[in-house]
Amino acid sequence: MEYSNEVVIEAKNLKKTYVVGETKVHALNGVDFTINRGEFCMVVGTSGSGKSTLLNMIAGLERPTKGQIIVAGEHIENKSEGQLVIFRQKHVGFIFQAYNLMPNMTALENVELPLTFQGVDKFIREKKAIKMLKMVGLGKYAMHRPTQMSGGQQQRVGIARALVVKPEIIFADEPTGNLDTKTSMEVLKLMHNIARTKNQTIVMVTHDNYLASFGDKIIHIIDGKIINIEDNRENAERNFASLEENINNTEAMAIV
Repeated sequence: MEYSNEVVIEAKNLKKTYVVGETKVHALNGVDFTINRGEFCMVVGTSGSGKSTLLNMIAGLERPTKGQIIVAGEHIENKSEGQLVIFRQKHVGFIFQAYNLMPNMTALENVELPLTFQGVDKFIREKKAIKMLKMVGLGKYAMHRPTQMSGGQQQRVGIARALVVKPEIIFADEPTGNLDTKTSMEVLKLMHNIARTKNQTIVMVTHDNYLASFGDKIIHIIDGKIINIEDNRENAERNFASLEENINNTEAMAIV
């Protein structure tokens, strides 16, 4: 397939320093990278490597100590908190490890929530939310509450919620961390299909090198520094083709 060369995220000399007592901790120490539109990008590193801090920086959830962050053509490092809220509503969706669904709401109501914050009419937001739930294979579960769904189903609701506002960029923080292997692969495949069919950029943080191997671009981070950036597009396509074959074979065996 054709890949876009349009840069949608750029970090320049990005630094984040925390002061703990008399000690300075460099969570990010001079990070530079670009991510293109439609890429499924993996940020991989061990616990404490700085990967979650990096995600928070480029998502506008945390301010850098130094450096520039350009997202969707806008410098976000100097925006006020109010400006960042508006920016995120317009451009960004989030998928969390812990799902972060409202337990007293149905799947439909959870997916509607971002549209509610935007003041979208009830009829329109219900229509959009149902469309997203059908897209992630949960059309029949619209009236179920989180406690009535499996972990994989809850994460699919989380993905539908992230997609309902049609964001340019989706940030995913260890989205398969609470899922078993089979469900993790299904969620990963769903996210890959979204990047391909919707031309949406997905930035996913993981500590798992195997999961990272499904990314078009893999950013390896250790001790707050990027040590390698891999162009993994060809391998990612082969890995997903193999995954699809394995899923189909498993389903065929189940039918027999």
